[in-house]
Amino acid sequence: MPTVNVKWQKEVFPGIEIDTSQPPIVLKSQLYTLTGVPPERQKIMVKGGLLKDDADWSTLGVKDGQKLMMIGTADEIVKAPEKGPLFVEDLPEEEQVVALGHSAGLYNLGNTCYMNSTLQCLHSVPELKSALLSYSDTVKGNGIDQASHNLTLATRNTFGDLDQSVRPVTPLQFLQTLRKKYPQFAQQHNNVYMQQDAEECWTQLVYTLSQTLTSDSSESAVLPMKQLFGIDLVSRVHCAESGEESMETELVYSLKCHISQDVNHLHEGIKHGLKTELEKASPTLGRTAVYTRESRINELPRYLTVQFVRFFWKRESNQKAKILRKVDYPLELDVYEFCSDELKKKLKAPRQMLRDAENAKLGLYMGKLAAQKKMRSHQVALGNRLVWTLTKLSLLYQRNN
Repeated sequence: MPTVNVKWQKEVFPGIEIDTSQPPIVLKSQLYTLTGVPPERQKIMVKGGLLKDDADWSTLGVKDGQKLMMIGTADEIVKAPEKGPLFVEDLPEEEQVVALGHSAGLYNLGNTCYMNSTLQCLHSVPELKSALLSYSDTVKGNGIDQASHNLTLATRNTFGDLDQSVRPVTPLQFLQTLRKKYPQFAQQHNNVYMQQDAEECWTQLVYTLSQTLTSDSSESAVLPMKQLFGIDLVSRVHCAESGEESMETELVYSLKCHISQDVNHLHEGIKHGLKTELEKASPTLGRTAVYTRESRINELPRYLTVQFVRFFWKRESNQKAKILRKVDYPLELDVYEFCSDELKKKLKAPRQMLRDAENAKLGLYMGKLAAQKKMRSHQVALGNRLVWTLTKLSLLYQRNN
């Protein structure tokens, strides 16, 4: 193997052996260890031009002791980081909240978990926060009472505190304003504020915001509460005894999932909640009769709220009792079955578009399955033909013998 001297910048590397049975890239790798210049950056001058990675040494005529020149810049020396790796678990609690993208929490002020959960639920709706930001500090002449105005301001301020702080927030102003507007949340037992129902708090607060966050008191670009949470229901009220029938419409802000021994899934509970019985005076019969009320969704909101009705009135003890039955729910809820015929027509085209998009995503996979199925059918057909051929040969053999 010939040895050469390689000059690079002001340095000379003597006595480098060249294995002529290997391509020139091997020589470049040797020079990389000596100079730190990666092979792809090396330009080695030989007779006739530059040395290529796949050149044939026999055609280059490199002689023992020949001097080669290399041009190229070395990689920068990797320096150790000034600071070692910092894990999220090692950060202070405040910085962990920011790093994980979590918002601040709310202090429990004594049986106020119902209120905190309601606030955190509504705080997660960006359109609602935008509507509150544009809400005026002064009451405008649109029939809004001072207590409702103050509760809306308290909601806005609490949301602002949650967005600007990484530490838990004390919602004292909101709690005091809520109790002034709705005294039921100020009930006490043995001088201790009583626990309240989160659904009742949510209903009262959403109702108040639906009155204050209107087009008169907020920017026109902001969605009103009806578009965010409102559900238009159309109901058929029928009395089987008298044959009376009427149609009613109403706006609600949540669907009810009624829980019973027959309900194991959210879908079933909603279905029960949309079909109820009520007693009222019948003009035809001249007395009270039982009516069946079947409701369908005529307009859907951007955010659909479903309440699990877990409390019922226990007559024996004259108090509320909680239903502890497990009810499953899906990650994606399809309420198409509960919609009116009019709304189903509107939803038909968008639903088909979603199906087509899903089918397009699964197209390659489905194509492979179809090809595999076709291949198996061909294999089965060939197997059947082979069995039939062997059977015919066996019968011919038996006849001839």
